Amino acid sequence: MQQIKGQRLHPRFSKILAAEIVELPRGAKLQARTSDVSRSGCYIDTLNAIPGGTQVLVRMSYRKEVFEATGRVIYVSPGLGMGICFMDVEPTQQNLLDRWLAETEEY
Repeated sequence: MQQIKGQRLHPRFSKILAAEIVELPRGAKLQARTSDVSRSGCYIDTLNAIPGGTQVLVRMSYRKEVFEATGRVIYVSPGLGMGICFMDVEPTQQNLLDRWLAETEEY
């Protein structure tokens, strides 16, 4: 399925999760939180965003479970946060994320 400019492939859900973003390959870590999440990415609230195009490792925590995937920073809102698109998600991790999203209302 191809994304049409301005349209999302998956609905977004308002979900605040603890997040750790690791800049690859440098290894610099950023502790933050999500403000919305979808099957294909998330928005991270942070004053110190990682530059657009940077590859990252995303770890999100919810109820003592941890979702982990690689991704790429696709846009930055200076002083507010950054949008990350998941690039490589293992099937077990996708199932975990899908379960979390099923508990949350779409907006």
